[in-house]
Parts: sequence; structure tokens; C-alpha cells
Amino acid sequence: MTETKFRGRRLNLQEIFGVNKDSFRELLREVLQEVLEQEMTEAIGAEKGERSPGRLGYRSGYYGRALVTRVGKLELRIPQDRQGHFSTQIFERYQRSEKALVSALAEMYIQGVSTRKVKAITEELCGHAFSASAISAVNKTLDESLERFAKRPLEENYPYLVLDARYEKVREDGVIRSQAVQIAIGINDEGRRQVLAVELANRESQTSWRDVLLGLKSRGLKGVEFVVSDDHAGLKRAIAEVIPEAVWQRCYVHFLRNALDHLPRKAVDDCRQELRWLYDRRDLSEAQKDLTQWLERWGTRYPKLCEWVEENIGETFSFYRLPLQHHKHLKSTNMLERFNEEIKRRTRVARIFPNEAACLRLIRALAVETHEGWLEASRYLNMDLLKEHKKLRISLAA
Repeated sequence: MTETKFRGRRLNLQEIFGVNKDSFRELLREVLQEVLEQEMTEAIGAEKGERSPGRLGYRSGYYGRALVTRVGKLELRIPQDRQGHFSTQIFERYQRSEKALVSALAEMYIQGVSTRKVKAITEELCGHAFSASAISAVNKTLDESLERFAKRPLEENYPYLVLDARYEKVREDGVIRSQAVQIAIGINDEGRRQVLAVELANRESQTSWRDVLLGLKSRGLKGVEFVVSDDHAGLKRAIAEVIPEAVWQRCYVHFLRNALDHLPRKAVDDCRQELRWLYDRRDLSEAQKDLTQWLERWGTRYPKLCEWVEENIGETFSFYRLPLQHHKHLKSTNMLERFNEEIKRRTRVARIFPNEAACLRLIRALAVETHEGWLEASRYLNMDLLKEHKKLRISLAA
């Protein structure tokens, strides 16, 4: 029975890798080696053997260094320059989340809370076994950098804030419990997304969310005008308490899911689809007009649903206060949900974390990766549209 389960786990790992592991490892090694060569070329201002008046230095051979990944250990040749100034960021940036995942898996084995299968999986993913002292050294360095990220000052305005939580299984005092991973994403005045907070709590509640928001405030969070989240009661109260000046948008995707609770199982799909179309209108007046027609059409057939919709749908129309170009990005928490899917893809390898620290370590490492990727990408929203929209609303009100 044990052998059957183990074989099934090995098949899952092959699905994660997607291709032959040895082939993928060699491909990844070649790609990273080329990245190192290009980094050196940019650093000294010249290709190999190139005669250039703008050259800043000269190559001086290589030294070997290993990079541990989930497809095994990669042996890389690190270029050197004569002055000894060249330094690559590839190890720190690539391995941050890898170290977190490796340490989570290895801790499961080291602390004696797992089986032979966990050790085998760790070696399968990482290419070698880990000692307790090695994991301790990795964690110390990693935790310090992640703590700096989590406590960094917030010196910009963040007009838009998106909040959501997901649950991970954590072993605590020998008992497996679900822990809420609370995440806050902000969009600054330049229209760029940033991961502002990743915190762990026993459960979602007004108290836990208030602690997250007060923590953001203490780090300098300001300028919040619009907050998107689901309809969690504790979260709503925390937003109203800590950021009362912000307009709250209830995620329309969650709202449509909640609508199923008020429909019979054999309900007509057209009813819910037409309700979904209300969120594609250009402005609030169009949406309200179509809502009236929707209520008239379905009120007799599904009175329970229509009564619930009429009472609650206003919370999902707040996004109509924003510029039209921002509607699709801020009428739901889909942006954060995609980040949660990436977390799920990585954490399902560990399945059950050996402790809270291991769980928070991996998810924060993933958050740093995502955060840095967003900063380097093109801006997410044109925030000039928000400024113009606010001016127009003020002039119309006057």
C-alpha cells in the first residue's frame, strides 16, 4: 500500500516538471549560463574578444558554483573580471523561493513529523539531502531578508488596495490546523502593483484583519481611496474601522458565486449570465437600468434570489466611480486570486507545513518574487485617468 502511494507521488512530480527531469535540468543550466555571460558583458561593456574604447574591464576566467533547484543541482561557471568587481544577482533572485520550498520540505523530515516518502521527495526535488545545520543556515539568511521586505516603510500613496486570504495546512503542537494567509496588494500613483503585506493568522476575523491594516498604517500606508475584497464580515468591519475614508468594492465574482445559494439547483443559466452582464456596462446609470429590467424578468420565477440581489448588489457597483479603463481590474479580486493560484501551485508540493515559520517563509518568498516582477514590468494602470476622473467629478458636483 505504501509503495503504491509513493509511485503515485513520483508521477505527480513528473507532472510538475512537465518534461524529462534531466533534459530540463540541462536546458535550465544552459539558459542560466547564458544569463551569466550577458551579465558580464553588460558589466564590462564588451563581448568576448571585442575591441571597444568603451570597455570598463577585462574577463579573467571562471570559478565553479552550484545552484540548487527543484530539478536538481546545477553546476555553473561564474565569470570573473580582473578587478574583482563583477557580481551576479542570479543566485539570490532565483533561489529565494527555492530555498523557502526546500527548507519547508526538509524541516518536515528533520523534525521527525514526516515519513520516508518526504525524504525521498525532498531528494527528488532538490538533488541531495539536507542536514539540520544546513537548513538552519539557509533559514537564518532567508528570514532576515524576508523580514526586511515585510517591515519596509511604505513611502508612496496607494490609491487602490486589494485584500484577500487563503488557507494553508500547518502542523502545530502535533495537530494539523488551517492557517489564514492574509495578503494585501496596493497600486501606487504610478499605476504599479506591489505586495504590501503577507501575514499569518489562526483565522480570518475583524481582529486579524485590523492588525494587518494597522500594521500597514504604521509602516506609512496613505492615500487609499478604493478597497476591493470579498464579503467577509470581519474584513468589512476592519476596513471601515481603519480606512473609513476609502470606498469599498465587494468582489463581483464572489457575489455571483454567493447568488447560487439563492437559486434552485435546476435554475436557468440565463438568469445568472444576465446578472453577470450588468458588470460590463459603461456607467452606473446603465447598470441600474438593466438591473431594473433583470428584476422584472426574473422576479416572479426566482423571488428569493431577486430580493437578495436587490438588497446587496449596490456593494458590487462601487467600481463605477472609477475611470472606465480601470473597471475590469478593480471590480473583483481576480488580480490577487491569480497570485493565490501561484501560491497554491508551489505550496501543494509541501502539502502540510511543519510549522508557521516554514509556511510564512515560503509564501513571503513567493511574494518577493512577484513584487519584483511587477516592479520591472510595464505599469498596470494609467493613474492619470484617475486624476482626470476626480477633477471631472469635482467640477460636475460644483
